[in-house]
Amino acid sequence: MKYFKLYFFLFLLPFLSCNKFGNMNTDPTKSSNLDPSIEVAYAEQKYSGSTNIQERLGLILTEPMVQHIAGGYANQYGQFYQRNQSYMSALWEDNYAMDVKNIVDAELRSRNNDEQKNLNAVARVVKVYVFDRITDMYGDIPYFNASTGFTETDLSPAFDKQEDIYNDFFKQLDTAMNLFTTGNDRVNNDVFYNGDISKWKKFTSSLRLRLALRIAKRSPDQAKKEIMQAFTDGVMQSNDDICMTRHDDNLNDYATYTGNGMSSALRQGGFPGGFRVCNSLIQQFVNTNDPRLNVMARNYWDDQPGATWENRIDITDQVRAQVGSFGVNATDFIWDDWKNTITIQIPNIGPVDVGNNLLKLQISKPLMANDAPFFHLTYAETEFMLADATVRLGLSLGATTEDLYKNGIAAAMKQLSYYPGSTPISDAAIDQFISDNPLQPGKELEQINTQLWINYFLNGAQAYANVRRSGFPKLSSGYRVDGYSDPDSKVMPRRIEYPLSEKNLNKANFDEAVQRMGGKDDWNNRVWWDMQ
Repeated sequence: MKYFKLYFFLFLLPFLSCNKFGNMNTDPTKSSNLDPSIEVAYAEQKYSGSTNIQERLGLILTEPMVQHIAGGYANQYGQFYQRNQSYMSALWEDNYAMDVKNIVDAELRSRNNDEQKNLNAVARVVKVYVFDRITDMYGDIPYFNASTGFTETDLSPAFDKQEDIYNDFFKQLDTAMNLFTTGNDRVNNDVFYNGDISKWKKFTSSLRLRLALRIAKRSPDQAKKEIMQAFTDGVMQSNDDICMTRHDDNLNDYATYTGNGMSSALRQGGFPGGFRVCNSLIQQFVNTNDPRLNVMARNYWDDQPGATWENRIDITDQVRAQVGSFGVNATDFIWDDWKNTITIQIPNIGPVDVGNNLLKLQISKPLMANDAPFFHLTYAETEFMLADATVRLGLSLGATTEDLYKNGIAAAMKQLSYYPGSTPISDAAIDQFISDNPLQPGKELEQINTQLWINYFLNGAQAYANVRRSGFPKLSSGYRVDGYSDPDSKVMPRRIEYPLSEKNLNKANFDEAVQRMGGKDDWNNRVWWDMQ
């Protein structure tokens, strides 16, 4: 990670004066022989290591929208649907200026180089992965121009249709798979898989599966074709294939990316303030007797002298014995639905009072550690997606829907052991949960996608995309009106709005894209693949 920090800093120096992503590839000071593997590593590391994106897109907008996290004052923008242009613009302005710039340049530098076939394949896959998050959040975006580089006279890129972007995604993945097959070069500095090409092939196919399901309502025939291609090429087969970033034990600022960006966002300003686990998720755990409740959400006492994030005292059992398990309601701040103080006994300390804020469940310490891994795409997700495809599209994918569903649950529970300090869930507990919660006829898609919703915890962008795609779980509205918030929608928004800078500096192309959405850049409009 120290090696990456040095190169990231050196690579960013020429870009610090850029104020518009349009001039991204016209830098006379840019190195002519920069190792593209460093650029790929930068894009990989920053995807989950960026506190800027994990805070604004994740903690403030999407995690509250999908009712994973609730209660903090800043959660109102996602939780209660209150527009904030700065937060909605963050992903666009950050990614086009930095992530896109690096990964596009890496792919261009390694293209047509017989000694960098595997590297070019990785660059193409990461490019698809980076752009997919952007288009799924906004809809139509600059893509083809961004992929070929701008000139000083081309500062107003067109917004490409999301349908065309997705079609190219599949072409890029096709090219990558062919390059993996013919390439012999070692991919250095690889954050995701340390250069293991066999795992990159599985990730590429599993990413194809994710994208294909995204378009299943809009283009079912194409979705079937792409899903079968993914299955034939070979998707993830076990938790050993999970694509994750294993972060350092480092509290990031806004310019470093080696620690977990979501953890850094949560830890800003001391103990977690109002950020709590949403009751929608807690009640799902309670109602199904899900053992993940004990691993993912805990109560902590942090009033002892010298308390730190790591040495806070776990008081979950004492609290649960008196009042049960609950978080914050989807329509509440942490100070709403006030809970009366209780007294508990803490070993070696004695009786202590526990008030409202500490009674409401927090994200557990292992999940919000600085070195907590970030799961980009998991084996559990792959099994759930295959299960969805068997029901939704009637495909035969090597196992029954029920077996795929069971495999997904077991993998999702076992992957929690990758969090440092996490208590593994026993096989007996997993088997009991599966036995108690079988697939029910007519409710398969709801159950499968509810499990995906749980699996995406702390990956708000993917959770938000899948809730929109599948319609599950059926989340109640977080809409509220009071003196603390001024919501702009009565239902969960379907996208986020473009930056005002595009309206001002790229007006013609901005207007054309907005016309395709009905004439208004509104967050209740749906992106192309998002059909009712």
